[in-house]
Amino acid sequence: MEQQILSELQELKKLTLLSAKNVLTLNDVCILTNLSKSHIYKLTHKKQIPHWKSEGGKYLFFDKKEIENWLLHTRIKTNREVETEAANYCITQSMKGGKK
Repeated sequence: MEQQILSELQELKKLTLLSAKNVLTLNDVCILTNLSKSHIYKLTHKKQIPHWKSEGGKYLFFDKKEIENWLLHTRIKTNREVETEAANYCITQSMKGGKK
């Protein structure tokens, strides 16, 4: 029981420190995104995730806001949003056709 409490406290500490940071390390990004280090390395290599390199290129750093934006960059519309857009498109197209 003590070991479980200690483990949970360590996890809470890690997450608290992460929330206070603006510049993240590779490990921080793995925690934030729940992606593996190897996957993050692949994404940086392919330039698919925003990142910074140290002057010698040995270390990777990430801007927390950029990572949060990157995580949310491909929003999937709800069916209602798609239906509304389709209805609006139909209305505007019929209005354009009527002006000819």
